[in-house]
Amino acid sequence: MRQRSLIAITAALAAGALTLTACGSRDDNGGGSDSGNGGGTTVVIGVDAPLTGDLSALGLGIKNSVDLAAKTANKEKYVEGVTFEIQALDDQAQPSLGQQNASKLVADDKVVGVVGPLNSNIAEAMQKVFSEADLVQVSPANTNPALSQGVNWQTKKERPFKSYFRTATTDAVQGPFAAQYVYNDSKKRKVFVIDDKKTYGAGLAATFTEEFKKLGGEVVGTEHINPDTKDFSAVATKVKNSGADAVYYGGEYPQAGPLSKQIKAAGAKIPLIGGDGIYSADFIKLAGASGTGDLATSVGAPVEELPSAKEFVANYKAGGYKEDYEAYGGYSYDSAWAIIEAVKKVVEDNDGKLPENPRAKITEAMQNVSFDGVTGKVAFDEFGDATNKQLTVYAVENGAWNDVKSGTLTG
Repeated sequence: MRQRSLIAITAALAAGALTLTACGSRDDNGGGSDSGNGGGTTVVIGVDAPLTGDLSALGLGIKNSVDLAAKTANKEKYVEGVTFEIQALDDQAQPSLGQQNASKLVADDKVVGVVGPLNSNIAEAMQKVFSEADLVQVSPANTNPALSQGVNWQTKKERPFKSYFRTATTDAVQGPFAAQYVYNDSKKRKVFVIDDKKTYGAGLAATFTEEFKKLGGEVVGTEHINPDTKDFSAVATKVKNSGADAVYYGGEYPQAGPLSKQIKAAGAKIPLIGGDGIYSADFIKLAGASGTGDLATSVGAPVEELPSAKEFVANYKAGGYKEDYEAYGGYSYDSAWAIIEAVKKVVEDNDGKLPENPRAKITEAMQNVSFDGVTGKVAFDEFGDATNKQLTVYAVENGAWNDVKSGTLTG
């Protein structure tokens, strides 16, 4: 990781000298404002995530990590004459709110890029709004392939929106990676597949299923659940009667935790396996002791074990954030830093100043952004997807997620 003087700001962060930035000082007439930094320009990085509700643990980790990136850039004066602030909006994991947030961010001329959202179905509702405004969007968490490669991505990849990028890998890799682990490493041959009918969950379950069958595994049952309910007794009974030796769940932890508990209570003492949507400490809280032995895949390698992430982890803790950075903290920091790098490039190409209407140029610059980030090398392919395809399998052991294997899809 290229050192960005994070250690130099640790003491200031720990002392509380840098407070959590929200909208900050912005005028109402667009363009840059004098923020007290010698006539420099203040710009805003928008954040969209679920800040309240069932998925808020992940959303707040995203928000805080973007905040840390903005503070780091400002402390270093990384982009000369530019001060970064953040504006974080709550989508409550609802596509309609995500679309409203996208419109709100577009309407603010100070916003030069957006980090988020968490959910793929919300990204679907936001992409066109951002694209029409040439406002770059970098998600740390979306994994549905169609967002960047089109709805027919399996047969003909076609990028729908040039303004959309992501630092997380896609379910075209994650689902099959999980299938290979379940079949080759865990030696499971009969799997019951469940999903929550949402864009992320259904897509992930589909790519897992295809690869698992290709390897020779048998899908002994499928079911779709209503994510608004917590009573999964009927599907738990079906799992028990199917003879499955594992359950694969495409969805998120608020449902996965109770589902795991109820499957075990029905008498099926088999592991539940899911994707990055269940990789949260809250899954373990919801599943209780029943979660022991359950598995999840998540993007990248364990942040705590990456030499490139040591400063991020230390400074996040020193920053006094009340919430953990969770599964997407490092990716959120890198998403924000990608926007900062694109802004830097545009400023350097414009005689040291940000142009009057910089959004289109920042979106264009994003395509060639490349740097050593918290999560490793950060760069984007022709679809705006992360070039880093690494994934990790985690298992619940002694009340915590422990990494058991890192790698990427083979074959």
